[in-house]
Amino acid sequence: MTPSLSADEIAEVAAAFSRTYAAWTWPEVLEAVHAVLPSSIADDVSVRLFELSPQEPRHPAAALTDALTPWTAPAPTVRPQISLQEPTSTGTVIDGLPDLYDVEQLAHWLDFTVPELEWFADRGGWLRQARPPLRHYRIWRRAKREGVRVIEAPKPRMRETQRRLLRRLVEQIPAHPAARGFVRGSSAAAFAWPHTDRPVVLRVDLRHCFESISVRRVRGVFREAGYPQHIARVLAELCTTATPVDELHDIEAGHAALLRERHLPQGAPTSPHLANLVMRSLDRRLTGYAQHNGLRYTRYGDDLALSGDEMNADRALWTTLRVVRAEGFTVHPGKVRIMHRHQQQRLAGLVVNDRPRVARADVDNLRALLHNAIHYGASSQNVDDHPDFRAHVHGLIAWIGATGEARRRRLLEMADQVDWDR
Repeated sequence: MTPSLSADEIAEVAAAFSRTYAAWTWPEVLEAVHAVLPSSIADDVSVRLFELSPQEPRHPAAALTDALTPWTAPAPTVRPQISLQEPTSTGTVIDGLPDLYDVEQLAHWLDFTVPELEWFADRGGWLRQARPPLRHYRIWRRAKREGVRVIEAPKPRMRETQRRLLRRLVEQIPAHPAARGFVRGSSAAAFAWPHTDRPVVLRVDLRHCFESISVRRVRGVFREAGYPQHIARVLAELCTTATPVDELHDIEAGHAALLRERHLPQGAPTSPHLANLVMRSLDRRLTGYAQHNGLRYTRYGDDLALSGDEMNADRALWTTLRVVRAEGFTVHPGKVRIMHRHQQQRLAGLVVNDRPRVARADVDNLRALLHNAIHYGASSQNVDDHPDFRAHVHGLIAWIGATGEARRRRLLEMADQVDWDR
């Protein structure tokens, strides 16, 4: 009896196939099809696949889905239960993405020669040992409560290349709707609003989020967008870096181990949206769990939030930890919070008990800073030596004003009275 496959099974094998085959040749494709399908139909499917796509398609998963049409079972009439298992991609075509088929074309698209492209992609990993003037990133550290934050800022040519990739390609791939950070038009308030006035709010922070995202996972984003393996590899290498060995001294061992491998650099313009794209699977799984249990889920960068009227907080936390671990991330144990209505519930610096607002204590601290700056000069308050203290303060005012127009006006009136040159 010829087996028939459900839509979910076809989606699973199509996604697995797009990750398995190495080249669009008959032996490679045949081997990949046999790896994901029953042997009784693998040969016939391979023949049909090559009839439909004699040249390598931009979306291999979608091509296999089309080839499997004769073996597709009728759709079930009963809605399947929501599962914590990761939904798979079927290689859906995304409008607006550039067609890139070979390295020479990619180099021309980025205004590079092929040797320049290989240099900026650091194909051989030689820049880990190169002298600082030859490296593509400037590196510095910012102290945190625990350890340090390593900022890897691309130099001008690399930064412009990554901005071009971001505008023309990366931003064209949509993030999951639950992602509220690093998304145009979204904000910390948009992250916090769904959890306003809820009896219980769960907050979970991820540790070393960007550094945990490897070049392999970034390559997977471009593969799922439909790019062939060799193009996805170069695109991923342009967006990742391995921290030079001389920059790893005095860094905690686990953090240094992540930095030593190719990862998303904090400071690169492509990194925030690529992080969102890598985390789509995590977002889908936690959204499915939330919907199945009458909860709400959103994410702002590495901050995850779940809330509900009748939420079993311990069960929600257990599930979240399990999904996070399965997705290859690590929870920061010191930043897990279960917040009840009688407590101050804070998400991304906003208090959400009533509506998202900056905490009163933070507003009072900024008001006191401005009061002292008016009387004693701005330099007297710049204890952290910000190079542009005025811009720093106006940034804080904008942050507070995003959720309180009256507060913003009062603080701006005070800022106008400050002598920023004194």
